[in-house]
Amino acid sequence: MSMYGRDPWGGPLEIHATDSATDDERSRNLQEVERAALDETQQSWLLGAGEQKKKKKKYVDLGCIIVSRKVFLWTLAVLAVSAFLAGFVTLIVKTVPRHHHKPSPPDNYTLALHKALLFFNAQKSGKLPRHNNVSWRGNSCLQDGKSPNSATSSAIKDLVGGYYDAGDAIKFNFPMSFAVTMLSWSVIEYSAKYEAAGELSHVKDIIKWGTDYFLKSFNHTADIISTLGSQVGSGDTSGGSTTPNDHYCWMRPEDIDYDRPVTECSSCSDLAAEMAAALAAASIVFKDNRAYSQKLVHGATTLFRFSRDQRGRYSAGGSEASIFYNSTSYWDEFVWGGAWMYFATGNSSYLRLATTPGIAKHAGAFWGGPDYGVLSWDNKLTGAQVLLSRLRLFLSPGYPYEEILRTFHNQTGIIMCSYLPMFTSFNRTRGGLIQLNHGRPQPLQYVVNAAFLATLYSDYLEAADTPGWYCGPSFFPTSVLRDFAKTQIDYILGKNPRKMSYVVGFGNHYPKHVHHRGASIPKNKIKYNCKGGWKWRDTHKPNPHTIVGAMVAGPDKHDGFHDVRTNYNYTEPTLAGNAGLVAALVALSGDKSTGIDKNTLFSAVPPMFPTPPPPPAPWKP
Repeated sequence: MSMYGRDPWGGPLEIHATDSATDDERSRNLQEVERAALDETQQSWLLGAGEQKKKKKKYVDLGCIIVSRKVFLWTLAVLAVSAFLAGFVTLIVKTVPRHHHKPSPPDNYTLALHKALLFFNAQKSGKLPRHNNVSWRGNSCLQDGKSPNSATSSAIKDLVGGYYDAGDAIKFNFPMSFAVTMLSWSVIEYSAKYEAAGELSHVKDIIKWGTDYFLKSFNHTADIISTLGSQVGSGDTSGGSTTPNDHYCWMRPEDIDYDRPVTECSSCSDLAAEMAAALAAASIVFKDNRAYSQKLVHGATTLFRFSRDQRGRYSAGGSEASIFYNSTSYWDEFVWGGAWMYFATGNSSYLRLATTPGIAKHAGAFWGGPDYGVLSWDNKLTGAQVLLSRLRLFLSPGYPYEEILRTFHNQTGIIMCSYLPMFTSFNRTRGGLIQLNHGRPQPLQYVVNAAFLATLYSDYLEAADTPGWYCGPSFFPTSVLRDFAKTQIDYILGKNPRKMSYVVGFGNHYPKHVHHRGASIPKNKIKYNCKGGWKWRDTHKPNPHTIVGAMVAGPDKHDGFHDVRTNYNYTEPTLAGNAGLVAALVALSGDKSTGIDKNTLFSAVPPMFPTPPPPPAPWKP
């Protein structure tokens, strides 16, 4: 049983019978309340009007709470002042003129990177894309591989596309595939830097233009092949031959009207393994495009099987390739190609092959030599050793690979030592250019590859939290490798005794007489025939077109350079050379803290559970 009374603050007041006072107590309480009300009324009558005003309430009723009047007034004052200050600050912010801090300008390596990539646009063969960004180039050689005189196998029906190798219009698959492998490697390691430079989609288009062409060079849908396209065009002018070809004639590629033979090979382990490496590396670049990536992996698998089954050098037997791009061995391509096949597929059989001591021995991994440590289109051993050192640094696969991987890792350290100026493995010019080819012509293609490997290896060590490495008893920090790369690339970009930039279009002083048919003949609606273009070859006038981004062959061992179109040892650019340049530039570009992408290369590699080593042989007394 309960009773409800009126709560003086509003709402019912519940009074329980068990807790209520007696009737006499309630009566006395009511009388006290009435008396207090009467006293209050009497006080109001007795106080004058002035005193009534003086008597103020000490509390303010806000309905839900009662607060002190003083606290209430202070709160209002604080809110008012805060609102005023906020409005005043907002007014100042909106009326005071703003000073926008401009982003820092891109470094020289990024600026040169933009240009170096354009060279590949200028070298494209076939039907060009709409936005090729080289105004003086057009569609060319649209009958490659289709002509009855091409003498191609039934598996090859169309060889339109790909890239011209250098200043001529020959397509050599051997150096072209090496260039694509190097570009793909640089994208896998430094995609964030390409993205920051705004060049990621561009370089991927360049790679795909090459891989699409490679897939035409053999039956890429088959599991087993017997022939492989190795070259389109001809350049042999020995014996005073006057047969029109890509070296005898001086013509714009768009105007070529002579026959362009196709060369095929059936025993070409070096070429097939290098092309397999190119497709395998590119499959990692395009891993987000699953269908295309799988097509590349299948093609690479077919090519690598062909390279192992049909042993031989592609340039053997007096072929024309031996004149221009002679391959000295195929064992280095087995290590290099095997490593890339492993990273593309995760199939451990490829890793076992790449780490087979006998193959490494044939490739020259254990015996040095004057060209040991020099990465080139011919010898990829140094690149393979750096690549497999990466595997040991980050995944440490253990037995049965550890022993040979440790050897590769140690050899990589020795090679990096040989690049440093305090060691005498390689001479330097007075201007500071390392002579990796021992004073022979066309040095820059080897220098840029070394600059890339040095920067890359320093980034590997930093990503592995390793501050440096030993050269004998001396410890060197990773920064010295980056410094080496910078001095070499800076030399190429113009910090040399001649103040000459060897990258066309970079800086104010660069070669103007580049050995390049397309750039040296004006695009004036006149078709110059085979001999008609000779006058443009022999003129002393600068090229009418600037082949932006082309890295020329480079200076001699005395830092001398002759800007003469007819001397290709100074002024001719190549695909392989520019690929190494692009790789070195992107590695050095932008923010050093960006570093490498540790994981993408291993995206197809399954988790590793090292096999325990076999138990020792039982002891015999």
